[in-house]
Amino acid sequence: MLKVVKSGFFTSIQDNGRYGYRHLGVPVSGSMDQPASRLANAMLENPEEAAVLEITMSGPVLEFTKDTWIAIAGANLSPKLNEVDIDNHSVHRIRSGDRLAFGKHIDGLRGYVAVKGGFDTPEVLKSRSFYKPITEKDHLVAGMEVPYKEVTEFEVKISHVIPSEIHKVLKLSAGPGPEFDILDDNQKELLFNQSFTIAMENNRMAYQLQETLGSHQHPMLTSATMPGTVQMTPGGKLIILMRDGQTTGGYPRILQLTEDSVNKLAQKTFGDTLYFKKES
Repeated sequence: MLKVVKSGFFTSIQDNGRYGYRHLGVPVSGSMDQPASRLANAMLENPEEAAVLEITMSGPVLEFTKDTWIAIAGANLSPKLNEVDIDNHSVHRIRSGDRLAFGKHIDGLRGYVAVKGGFDTPEVLKSRSFYKPITEKDHLVAGMEVPYKEVTEFEVKISHVIPSEIHKVLKLSAGPGPEFDILDDNQKELLFNQSFTIAMENNRMAYQLQETLGSHQHPMLTSATMPGTVQMTPGGKLIILMRDGQTTGGYPRILQLTEDSVNKLAQKTFGDTLYFKKES
């Protein structure tokens, strides 16, 4: 078992996501930064869909009760093993009784911890991803125990990787959404030429932006949405839906981010700057 000594800000179990149930109103969920999650699994030669820990901004304190190996990827949250600094984007040998903790936030927002063989939590609708009320909890709390299989022998082939840099200024590639043409020429000009700032209201469901495009009076029926859908409220505020975002919405869908842009945005937080780049 993995014992949760301290939970951190928001730590959850995630995998590739829960597909095939959006028509029932069930979000995809899954790791916010899918490449980082897959990288942690790849270093351990796990299937890419193996369940990992997703750690947001402030890491937990975890105690391992069985021997295994772990890999850490994504945001640099200053990992420590038994109070000794260890490298991010690396594989580490774990002995029963070892403690993993995290310190100063260096860059990025979400880090991923994979264990050899994956975390063995229950599957709900073909996924282990936390999403309440589909799952009992939406994040780990102190005192919880997370099962995994003991591994005593493993030949590490990739012990360390160098990821691409995480930049403060971010360009998000996007194509026009179904209601893109409700924007006037001035709004379209602003959308692709001004910078936007991530607001305090950002989480696994959605990211709001501080700047607005001006009000509109475009009524519409509730329609399908997906991760990366950029909605505009009547007041002109932009909301970018993320992995836990609702499957339908009543605001105009003016843009649709690429999958790569959704992953990049997942590593950004309050105050970070972004631009929209029109996909050709």
